[in-house]
Amino acid sequence: MKVSVDQYCINVSDLARSVDFYENAIGLTVTHRIEEKEFREVVLGGESGNRIQLAWQRDQKGPIVHGNGFWKLYLQTDDCRGLYQRCIDWGAESVTEPVQLEEWPVIAAFVKDPDGYLVEILETFGEATEVSGSMAPKD
Repeated sequence: MKVSVDQYCINVSDLARSVDFYENAIGLTVTHRIEEKEFREVVLGGESGNRIQLAWQRDQKGPIVHGNGFWKLYLQTDDCRGLYQRCIDWGAESVTEPVQLEEWPVIAAFVKDPDGYLVEILETFGEATEVSGSMAPKD
């Protein structure tokens, strides 16, 4: 049996604004749109074939309430600094500028999308150990 993560769906308050961010700032491609009585959705895909689904609920009033279930969305790129700058130029809120992390073989940056979802931009240049991080056992 094969299983993979295919796409993730998030609610957004302004579908056009969110599509603009993920398509023009991030660089994903719209694969299809869904129109239903209760909601509208746009699915965007990247180089890996994985997708994000943006959903606008017709009865949604006001900002999206995040709760504590969703932490962050990871994006893999070959140019963390360039993608981060494109997001900032678009108007995204910066959380952390690009930095090479000591514990992992990545350059990472963080921005917030139009609804405040945390987006981590990663440029990987090596393999992480099986257990990594500051609390990982040292050899």
